[in-house]
Amino acid sequence: MRYYPLYAIFAANKSNLLKPIMEINNNTKYYFAVDLGATSGRTILGSLNDGKFELEEITRFDNNLIETGGHFYWDIYALYNEIIKGLKTVAQRGIQISSIGIDTWGVDFVCIGEDGAILRNPLAYRDPHTFGAMEDYFQQKVSKEEVYNITGIQFMNFNSIFQLYAMRRADNSALKNASKILFVPDCLSYMLTGNEVCEYTIASTSQLLDPRTKQLDEKLLASLGLSRSKFGRMVNPGEMIGTLTAEVQKMTGLGPVPVIAVAGHDTGSAVAAVPAKDEKFAYLSSGTWSLMGIETKDAIINKVSYDRNFTNEGGIDGTTRFLKNICGMWLYERCRQEWPEVKGMSHPQLQGEAMECEPFKCLINPDDQMFANPSSMVEAIQTYCKNHGEPVPQGHAEICRCIFDSLALRYREVFSYLQEMAEFPIEVLHIIGGGSKNVYLDQFTANSLGVKVLAGPQEGTAIGNIMLQAKASGDVTDIWDMRRIIAASIELQEFEPQDKSAWDAAYKKYLSITEK
Repeated sequence: MRYYPLYAIFAANKSNLLKPIMEINNNTKYYFAVDLGATSGRTILGSLNDGKFELEEITRFDNNLIETGGHFYWDIYALYNEIIKGLKTVAQRGIQISSIGIDTWGVDFVCIGEDGAILRNPLAYRDPHTFGAMEDYFQQKVSKEEVYNITGIQFMNFNSIFQLYAMRRADNSALKNASKILFVPDCLSYMLTGNEVCEYTIASTSQLLDPRTKQLDEKLLASLGLSRSKFGRMVNPGEMIGTLTAEVQKMTGLGPVPVIAVAGHDTGSAVAAVPAKDEKFAYLSSGTWSLMGIETKDAIINKVSYDRNFTNEGGIDGTTRFLKNICGMWLYERCRQEWPEVKGMSHPQLQGEAMECEPFKCLINPDDQMFANPSSMVEAIQTYCKNHGEPVPQGHAEICRCIFDSLALRYREVFSYLQEMAEFPIEVLHIIGGGSKNVYLDQFTANSLGVKVLAGPQEGTAIGNIMLQAKASGDVTDIWDMRRIIAASIELQEFEPQDKSAWDAAYKKYLSITEK
């Protein structure tokens, strides 16, 4: 799951797909995408012409956490207001939009009262109220193994199931009085249309959905004191939720524009934008978090996937995104914040200096718990190397090189798991998201995995959102038509594997270090 915006990492490398001013043609269909990350959000206008698409960023805004009373909340009203601002802007420009689609981060939800009002701003997944809740739930309610066998979702303490358990345990008044529970993108669609739905891909992040039935599981709901009626009707990407209410129409100056259920989970929309030619691919959604996986017809739920903590999240057209979360550019971001000497230095400059350092001199496991949220990431990396008998990296260039080498080798480890579990040969890796602009890491990934890497698009989430709207309108036939159009609209960077023997030796060293 992506919980941070993919575009935040290499903002300096703006995609050439985002035009400052789109040339408006009255004969063209326009789609309005809302792409919300856990730190910021955007509204984006998209069009489709002659088998190619074009994007324009309409607004960009912060998504700020509210800290009060010992808890962290999202400001759902502020997000709604930003959507209204974006809609007003397109209306003032005289643009007739065909539809609206909203994607957000996963797991979080909003409680709605009997009178249809929001009972409270939603708790954020970063809130500490779930600490220890997961373990307590397994002991008191349903075993860990059974939860995984039902859902196929990897275990994270902030999954909706554990948030709801913690709220119930605390006698949370919003939950106690909730008539409906709506995931964040569904709540925002509800505020625009008045219709309550439960979109499949965002629901799959909750660890309450059975991917075989594609419905919320009654046993897990009952363990939380909830029933299926507490959630909206299940909709799939491409289905219409409703049209703008009279109130929203008046505020924005728009007519009864349809709101379409896209892949409400941002990673679902991003993977929908992978420009693959057939199913024999793996993807790496690269940003603050890295998510590596494959697209499958059915969920993969067995002892191996359980032991390796792989997840089965909902995709489009009934597919499953079988993937694993990997700590991505979080390491690099955090270190960069600690180096005053790199202030003003571009990403290519900093990364170029790292390339001058000795390769594989020191390696880390990027997913080690000590890198989750240390007070100093630089010190955490140095301590890890010292504790594992590795040379301690000094200076920003050596530390960056350590991060990039280690990430590429961790990608190889996860990729090898995918190769074992996939029912088809994986012939290519597609890298999407902001991290796809890091050409050094792209090449390292190709070298490490031993397969061709295709990098792009950077704006995967927004593109997937818009293309799913185009599919709903009939302008696109299916997922493969979407992917063909995307491939024709962007220039992919290709990376072929190099230096096989050196990377094979490095991988052996990496395994010997990380298995200690």
